[in-house]
Amino acid sequence: MAFYLTMRVTLDTSVLVAAARSRQGASHQLLSMLPCSAFEIALTVPLYTEWQAVLTRPEHLPPGATATQALAFLRYLASLAHLQDVHFLWRPFLRDPDDDMVLECAVASGSRFIVTHNFRDFKRAEALKVQAIVPADFVKLLRRPS
Repeated sequence: MAFYLTMRVTLDTSVLVAAARSRQGASHQLLSMLPCSAFEIALTVPLYTEWQAVLTRPEHLPPGATATQALAFLRYLASLAHLQDVHFLWRPFLRDPDDDMVLECAVASGSRFIVTHNFRDFKRAEALKVQAIVPADFVKLLRRPS
């Protein structure tokens, strides 16, 4: 009998912004794969709050979309996510406190990857056994035969 574990990942807000801006890119492709048996997203309350604050800004809404629609989509993502409590803060570890919040979600949840467009901002995450990866590379990894 085969037993497979679903890989857990943490999505940086930059991935959601890129997916909202273009249906052509890897970020949109990645979100379109959900729900997916190959991976699940990890989410904390602070990260969800950031997603809400950023994705409801007018400049991040897709053409013709409303903040209400963006919030509905985020609620959908949250319903699919592994909700994680954080009991240990790794601050300050990275240059940006918002990035520290993403890293804390990843470490606490046992995420293997932080999927982000800000790859360089998470370079130090490797010291905590979390790898930063851009969406296109993560999609390729998922499609690689096992």
